[in-house]
Amino acid sequence: MNKEIKDKEEYKEEFLQIYYDNIEREGSEELLDYLERSDFFTAPASTRYHSAFEGGLCFHSVNTYKRFVRLLEGEYGQEWDKVISRESVAIIGLLHDICKTNLYKVEQRNVKRDGVWVQEPYYKKDEQLPYGHGEKSVYMISGFMRLTREEAMAINWHTGGFDPRIKDGSVNITDVFYRFPLAFIFHLADNMATYLDEWANKN
Repeated sequence: MNKEIKDKEEYKEEFLQIYYDNIEREGSEELLDYLERSDFFTAPASTRYHSAFEGGLCFHSVNTYKRFVRLLEGEYGQEWDKVISRESVAIIGLLHDICKTNLYKVEQRNVKRDGVWVQEPYYKKDEQLPYGHGEKSVYMISGFMRLTREEAMAINWHTGGFDPRIKDGSVNITDVFYRFPLAFIFHLADNMATYLDEWANKN
């Protein structure tokens, strides 16, 4: 937790600007109000891996949205929005990890620094809605506004082969990505944001 965004408010403002510019679907205002009342804009993106700091979840969401747009431009050209709407891209990119809202809490642990034991804050999961990951995000968003099938599939399967449902063999991720290529592109965007644009907190 010792690495911080220079100004987490800048990422919140950028998130809100993308949201307001692109998302007009019925229920979107109520969803944004929920995010404002939750810890979405102050929560970390993970406990100790990518963007594990205050504001990291918003930071990761904006990064993933930008990566998604760049990948779509590379695959389909400047008129990529004829393949998928700008609203859909914003919904998928900005909201894919809404499942992490109100998920983490700060606790204290004893660590030795320069030979001296001190208390240090750290993030710990406190899951109140054990509904999975991608599927939990779909469930939460759907409580406010309807998702298209492609949006739901991209959000649901954005972790790809890391998803427990894939690991236990109940779903073949190859079939998912062949049927929904935009879900595959978004999976890449999520990983590129995580491993190329962000960092792990290993302390």
